[in-house]
Amino acid sequence: MSKADYYQTLGVSRDASDAEIKKAYKKLAMKHHPDRNQGDKASEEKFKELSEAYEVLSDSAKKQTYDQFGHDGMNSRFGQGGGYSYSGENFNDLFGDIFGDIFGGGGSRSARSQRGRDLEYQIEMSLEDAIAGKEVKMKIPTLVSCDSCNGTGAHDGSAYSDCPQCKGAGQIRMSQGFFSVQQTCPKCSGQGRVIDKPCNSCSGAGRFKKTKNLSVKIPAGVDTGNQIRLSGEGEAGGPSSTPGDLYVTVHVKPHNIFQREGNDLLCEIPINFTSAVLGDQVIIPTLNGKVELKIPKGTQSGKMFRIKNKGVISVRSSSTGDLYCRVNVETPVNLTKEQEDLMRQLDNSFGKSKSKHSPKQRRWIDGIKDFFE
Repeated sequence: MSKADYYQTLGVSRDASDAEIKKAYKKLAMKHHPDRNQGDKASEEKFKELSEAYEVLSDSAKKQTYDQFGHDGMNSRFGQGGGYSYSGENFNDLFGDIFGDIFGGGGSRSARSQRGRDLEYQIEMSLEDAIAGKEVKMKIPTLVSCDSCNGTGAHDGSAYSDCPQCKGAGQIRMSQGFFSVQQTCPKCSGQGRVIDKPCNSCSGAGRFKKTKNLSVKIPAGVDTGNQIRLSGEGEAGGPSSTPGDLYVTVHVKPHNIFQREGNDLLCEIPINFTSAVLGDQVIIPTLNGKVELKIPKGTQSGKMFRIKNKGVISVRSSSTGDLYCRVNVETPVNLTKEQEDLMRQLDNSFGKSKSKHSPKQRRWIDGIKDFFE
């Protein structure tokens, strides 16, 4: 069966630049790489075709020969078998360049040491505590580094030797036909060494489970979704690596009086009919005391009043939000006969000028007239 054109295999034109060829190969090779498609023979074959095409088109001399003579020229150059014999040096350059940042590549032992996992802890707070700030104590189940072996897993921290399978490299080469892939050594998990005598305290794991008691200062002004990072308080990592971090996520419980919008607070104030008509002084609760709010005569339901600097102190600056109070005028209920008579007298007293005392109703009636005209 004839081979596919190398340019078609990579999906590039014949005048494609080196950068375009490399970009196309990287995209397709990531998709069909054996590590991502274990057991998929079709992807394995496709990856081989991609690598073969890139090996030729990324080399200026090979590319010139291929452009001039096609596959026949490549067969005569590399032997009549029709395949390729990759040298270890060239293959490593190719593999490391394309996949070093994705699959780990070779690297040193210290580079292969795995950092500990980050952890998340969620706390629920009242609005009052979130605005004022609070110190919170937590119990965090996690993995901590073993003190007896300093996290190495070896007795006295030194009872280990080079891995017999990878000879201390931490990597092994897996060959399949003409193609080979460098992978993390399964025996030592890439550490390059194995434990001769495990630590008695952690049984060679280098870590053990422990519940840590921590205390974190929640700053004033936090809101739902804010996170506080505690550096190094996550899980312990592998030998000679740093632990992860702990992220404390805040959730603020709903309040029965106030709603928060950014650094401002909003509340609804019910007032009776006479207070709205005649005006009044109303006591308003805030999160740091009481204030008096003047209700002017003729206040309409839905009117918003602003009280400066009675909101939330910003968690990122020293600025403080405001408190907004929305008035809700309540209709009197459960009136006595005498009170109903008084209401009728009030209504009759308006006479023909009733709309004068109801500005919203007057505008609504005028709007209806305009609509039908």
